Amino acid sequence: MKKILVTVKRVVDHNVRIRVRPDGSGVETSGVRMSMNPFCKHAVEAAVALVEAGKAEEVVVVSIGPKASNDVILTALAMGGTRGILIETEAALETLAIAKLLAAVVAEEQPDLVLLGKQAVDDDSNHVGQMLAALTGFAQATFASQIGVEEGALEVTREVDYGRVTVSVPLPAIVTADLRLNTPRNAALPMVMKARSKPLAVRPAADFGISLAPRLTIETVSPPSEREGGRIVASVPELAAAIAQDIAGMEAL
Repeated sequence: MKKILVTVKRVVDHNVRIRVRPDGSGVETSGVRMSMNPFCKHAVEAAVALVEAGKAEEVVVVSIGPKASNDVILTALAMGGTRGILIETEAALETLAIAKLLAAVVAEEQPDLVLLGKQAVDDDSNHVGQMLAALTGFAQATFASQIGVEEGALEVTREVDYGRVTVSVPLPAIVTADLRLNTPRNAALPMVMKARSKPLAVRPAADFGISLAPRLTIETVSPPSEREGGRIVASVPELAAAIAQDIAGMEAL
């Protein structure tokens, strides 16, 4: 295996409390701290670890978004990525458009392995990896918690509803990373400085000749209702009576 392509997305930092815009058009991102999607960090760590283990030679990092997305690419390069590609667009793209852009990059770069986070924490759609596999015809393994490299194939342990299952997929392949896959490294300052000298190509999304027109219309976005406060009871009989009262109320509905 020579080349790994790993995707990264810039999202609202997972430590920030999400706020809906006053007009209900979406989540507020203006003036909000942004960072790399946590699942993408696990994908980057897996790619770099494979290079360090001598299983691959190059890690190409790609992101799609505004110019500010350079920061998450630089983070990935500081973690050990070889070079970066930013597909620049100010549009809020749907998952199919993202998958089509990535398929075009895959056609150009011809990687042996594409690593993605299993989902992004901003929309939690969990679409792009599967769509990309369909568009490229690559084998796929999603929700990976362990990746082993065999001759011309991968042994991937997947997180599934009933536990874990290990599958063998031929290369080239697409794998989406789960949180249990690894522990992403923190890039030291020297690596951050070194990342700024690594190649980073910026290409307008329009250059790929792919329609980015949305197919869905968001009518309104609203925050979840506030959770009601709990009740304190003094005894088990009082608790049983409260539960019975709540059950009776629900049955009445």
